[in-house]
Amino acid sequence: MPAHAEPQAPPPAQAQPPTEAPVRPWHEGVSEERRQKAEQLFQEGRELHRNLLLADARAKYEQALSYWEHPELRLYLGRVLMRIGLPLLAHENLEKALRWGSGALARELEAEARAALGELLAHELAMIEIRCDEPGAAVLLDAKPWFVGPGVERRLVLPGEHIVTARKAGHYVVVKPVVALAGKRASGMVRLSADATLTERRWKAAWVPWSVVGAGAALGLLGGGLTWQASAHHEAAERKLQRDCGPKCPANDGSEYDQSILENRIAIGSFIAGGAALIAGGALVYMNRPRTYRTEDRGDVEVEIAPAVSSGAAGLSTRISF
Repeated sequence: MPAHAEPQAPPPAQAQPPTEAPVRPWHEGVSEERRQKAEQLFQEGRELHRNLLLADARAKYEQALSYWEHPELRLYLGRVLMRIGLPLLAHENLEKALRWGSGALARELEAEARAALGELLAHELAMIEIRCDEPGAAVLLDAKPWFVGPGVERRLVLPGEHIVTARKAGHYVVVKPVVALAGKRASGMVRLSADATLTERRWKAAWVPWSVVGAGAALGLLGGGLTWQASAHHEAAERKLQRDCGPKCPANDGSEYDQSILENRIAIGSFIAGGAALIAGGALVYMNRPRTYRTEDRGDVEVEIAPAVSSGAAGLSTRISF
């Protein structure tokens, strides 16, 4: 009888390989050599920072960032920039420190960065928001190109007066000073007006004055014709008087003589009326001559002041296009 086989022990469970922690975005593509160099520069910058050599510390932090883009480096650089009075650059670096979202920084460092952003927006920075609906219009802020319409753009600036300029070919240049207050948003609408040369007449129907001139000329011609006809009838009446009556007939005898007198009077009236019409028509033609003028500049920037947006929604430069 075959011997009974002893029950076999189950095979030991195979060890599972340890799960690798996900690679943080700021680690991707950065060699160990570059990380070590950045770490060295960072520690040198921290030492300078502790000794209040802020300009030198800033230079070290910026050098470290050239080797490794790291959120904590951005935070330390933002701290230094706030201390040396560069709030715009400080805001930019603090936003970059938070751009990878929650968890990129330790909880207390993230809270510090957000509090610093709020402090900058409330007390050291202002916002300008400009809308321009004119297609192709170039909008400048403090003489530097900003955006091309149509669209809306906002930018954080230092408190004080800033110059908004808008330009487009064939339009008047708009130049508007805008006073930005700390913690406030100055929002405005840019309106451009066409710079054109227009030609117009007093009366759109240019033939009206010339019709008066034509009527005057026609009356003059009528008067001339009646004068010639009156002279012919007068001569015919004289010949008839000499032929038929001699010295005994009255001078005004005969229809030709009466007709010549009437025609002469009508001719004189026609000359007077025609001359008056010509003078009036000439004046009307002069008054209705083409007039060329330049359109009025109606361009402007209408500005309103409102509280600045929260630190979570503010950026150094955002753009909404239409």
